[in-house]
Amino acid sequence: MRLQKYLASSGVASRRKCEEYIQEGRISVNGNTITQLGTQVSDEDIVTYDHQIVRCNAQYVYYILNKPVGYVTTVKDEKDRPTVLDLMREIPTRIFPVGRLDYNTSGLLMLTNDGELTYALTHPKHDVNKTYQVKVKGRVSDAAIENLESGIFIEGRKTAPARVDIIQINDVTTTLSIIIHEGRNRQIRKMCDAIEHEVLRLSRTAIGDMRLEGLSPGKYRKLTEREIVYLKKIGGIDV
Repeated sequence: MRLQKYLASSGVASRRKCEEYIQEGRISVNGNTITQLGTQVSDEDIVTYDHQIVRCNAQYVYYILNKPVGYVTTVKDEKDRPTVLDLMREIPTRIFPVGRLDYNTSGLLMLTNDGELTYALTHPKHDVNKTYQVKVKGRVSDAAIENLESGIFIEGRKTAPARVDIIQINDVTTTLSIIIHEGRNRQIRKMCDAIEHEVLRLSRTAIGDMRLEGLSPGKYRKLTEREIVYLKKIGGIDV
């Protein structure tokens, strides 16, 4: 098994983050620091992360959280702000977020110790749809919506086509449903900035067909077996 997958399967972090740890020299195998991606390991090898032994863990857990505004989507915050894990302290297993919602964004966030699924759901090649509800200032024109749907330039790079529907509109505000499959940093906010409409409220309402289903802000639950199988399928993982 590749080292980064072994680490992700052990619940250290997502596979992408584990690759960063390897390149930073924080991983050793049998006492030797490894910085080369793709190194092969087995259960007979002694693998450490920051000098702590890690074991490949097949006992995965999966949770869905309705993230409130005012929490950062990290395991630990250098500015000592509250993190989403502060809302889930009762869970004994080490878990990490799948993707990110920024500090001022609320809604559906998945957390797990399954690094393979995390990688699958966040990698652009799998085209996993994410649905957001966004309330912006002003009346959004048909032309602006067409721009969002066809792709809009953000920081010199065009976004992939999106689906945009009007939920509510008046002369003061517009509420939109926007479906994207990319995961660029603060993408929805930047898309709205590009059409010159300030975001007043932003929430993620779905990943694929999985929704919060009445989960109150700050509350979480375990995913059902059916939901886990569904997420693996849309992530391209054999089940």
